[in-house]
Amino acid sequence: MAGGRGIVFEEISKQFLVRGSPLAVLDKVSLDCPPGSFTALIGPSGCGKSTLLKIALGLETVDAGSVRIGGEPPDAVRQRGEIGIAFQDPALLPWRSVSANVALPLDVLGGSRPEQRARIPHLVSLVGLSGFETALPGELSGGMRQRVAIARSLVTAPDVLLMDEPFGALDLILRRQMNVELQRIWMEQSPTTILVTHGIDEAVYLADRVVVLGGRPGVVKGIVDIPFDRPRPTTIFRDPAFHRLTDEVGALLGGDEG
Repeated sequence: MAGGRGIVFEEISKQFLVRGSPLAVLDKVSLDCPPGSFTALIGPSGCGKSTLLKIALGLETVDAGSVRIGGEPPDAVRQRGEIGIAFQDPALLPWRSVSANVALPLDVLGGSRPEQRARIPHLVSLVGLSGFETALPGELSGGMRQRVAIARSLVTAPDVLLMDEPFGALDLILRRQMNVELQRIWMEQSPTTILVTHGIDEAVYLADRVVVLGGRPGVVKGIVDIPFDRPRPTTIFRDPAFHRLTDEVGALLGGDEG
């Protein structure tokens, strides 16, 4: 992947029609995500975080502005399988095994190369599921199913990884464990990553920088750079410097946190 591709949002504005009336969701949002970077988007519900992610996927159009991934429109990048996607719902096919679910993007895209198929055992191992290759989703815990979804998002060796609350349905202990696992996986794969989250600790632990969105329509209220070296140990959650950064993000969120 060689550090992925950069993502550049320029003056993004977006509105939807709700019961025949326009509802502005994003207002002139500009953001530059360098190749190989990890950006966390945090903000209250309804401020446009997920919409911005869908625009980066090419699943939503914009009313004004533009987004480019490595200088190309998102549709072109997505259609080549160069964007990995992980959402809160793992959305695994219940009749397919762990390995077969991981392989799903290759089946959908068609014309996959043998070396891509050969990566599946490594990815299953990477997310800590060795020995469960033939298990069905119904035989897995919630955290294990989310691990399958993360492996699936990486099977095409994407340049870009977009994640929308991938651990939002997990309890706090399991969520912390998955944060540690995601850091390890990200360090090996190095895609340009955008994570949408409501968790301040999660954002500061995982990201190179935290982008705080707020308001309706959503605007960038501030950006907090995270200076910690990687890998980041779990002891960092008790570090006063970590708490100063979470307080800074919290202050930007203000009364908007949701």
